[in-house]
Amino acid sequence: MKLKHLLASSLLAWGLSAQAAPMVIKFSHVVADSTPKGQAALKFKELAEKKLPGKVEVQVFPNSQLFGDGKEMEALALGDVQIIAPSLSKFGKYTKKLQVFDLPFLFKDIQAVDRFQHSKAGEALLHSMEKKGITGLGYLHNGMKQLSANKPLGNPSDAKGLKFRIQQSDVLEAQFRAVGANPQKLAFSEVYQALQTGVVDGQENTWSNIYSKKFYEVQQYIMESNHGLVDYMVIVNSKWWNGLPADIRKGLSEAMSEAIKFGNDAAFNEAAAFREKVIAAHKARVLPMNKDHLDAWRTAMKPVWKQFEGEIGPDLIQDAQKANN
Repeated sequence: MKLKHLLASSLLAWGLSAQAAPMVIKFSHVVADSTPKGQAALKFKELAEKKLPGKVEVQVFPNSQLFGDGKEMEALALGDVQIIAPSLSKFGKYTKKLQVFDLPFLFKDIQAVDRFQHSKAGEALLHSMEKKGITGLGYLHNGMKQLSANKPLGNPSDAKGLKFRIQQSDVLEAQFRAVGANPQKLAFSEVYQALQTGVVDGQENTWSNIYSKKFYEVQQYIMESNHGLVDYMVIVNSKWWNGLPADIRKGLSEAMSEAIKFGNDAAFNEAAAFREKVIAAHKARVLPMNKDHLDAWRTAMKPVWKQFEGEIGPDLIQDAQKANN
């Protein structure tokens, strides 16, 4: 009788422990919850836990709370985090192909970017790092970049000698050197203080990042240049992803696809609203750039395309250009 009770208790305890521990999935990113990426991450948590009740628990860590953009790739490789969404500028160590997204004045607007990312060439880039243990699940939009500084930048010569914060990207470094500026590679979490203390004179970013990180408080002018792109790739560790039970992987894939669409819709719809919020704060002056100014910047930065054509591939650059039509 005692043996029966002991066996029943053991089975009950094993059953409870097997049911009581959902798989914890950590999603780490470096921007605010209010940005398109932040909204997408929270939507993914909601959808994944709804599709896989009791099987997964998604923990979202915004604002570099868990890992900054200098450490998150290493954390993914080590299994300390399961999902990250780095800027497309951060993949230079893993593939040179993604540098296509950093080429200045390549895309005329975010809609063109979206068309390219959904093309055969764009989709192939999601799988371009699998030999390095990284699988892309999709692209998340933030938006087109604007230039900011403490002086107006009407012409490229106005940037000469200024220090600009950039992401870890050789293309972005070359872009600013092409106009005589001094690029400084800094983590995203350090940008506000660097601008505030004069470590750098200016930066480039999207309206949502400029507003949510309050860069407009420490910059006098924001030029509407739309000269480049801040987008992200949602990535996972390939070994972890391929080792998931089929039902978990299917549910997470579906949740991520829906969350990416949600975040990208927000990026499309909210860019103008973030711009208006920056203007309404009455701190930085927003300066439109006319065709002559933009043509001058485009001409000054165009040699960067040729400089990186060999690494990126001329065919990929042409595929990206076709998305503008």
